[in-house]
Amino acid sequence: MPHFKPSTYSTVSPYLIVADAAATITFLQTVFSGEVLRSFPDERGRLIHAEVRIDDTVLMLADSAPEWPPVPAYVHVYVKDVDDTYSRAIAAGAVSVQPPEKKQDEDKRGGVKDVGGTTWWIATRVE
Repeated sequence: MPHFKPSTYSTVSPYLIVADAAATITFLQTVFSGEVLRSFPDERGRLIHAEVRIDDTVLMLADSAPEWPPVPAYVHVYVKDVDDTYSRAIAAGAVSVQPPEKKQDEDKRGGVKDVGGTTWWIATRVE
C-alpha cells in the first residue's frame, strides 16, 4: 500500500500565492539554494503550481489569479549563516525588514521581503 505522502516531503508544507512565482522561485534558488522539484505552467505561462525544496522542507507556490489573489505571508527559515543569507537576499532584490540581530532568545534573526510579497524571517541559533 502506498504511503499517504511522498517519502521525501514533510507533513506540512507552506503554500504561497504570490504576485510573481517565477521571481519567487529565482529568489529561493539564489538565497536559500532552493531546488525546484516540480513546476506546472498553464498555457499562458502562469505557474499554477510549483514545488521548491529548501533543506528538509518543500515549499509550494503558485502565481496569483483573479480567484486567488496574492496573499502576504511570513515564513521563518533557519539557515547556517544568517548574515550571509541576509546579504544574499538583499543582493537578490529583497527589501530589509530587519537587519540580523540577537535579541532575547537563542537566535540571531533578520527579515527581508521579496518581490512576490513574502516576508522571510531568517535565523541562526547562536545561543
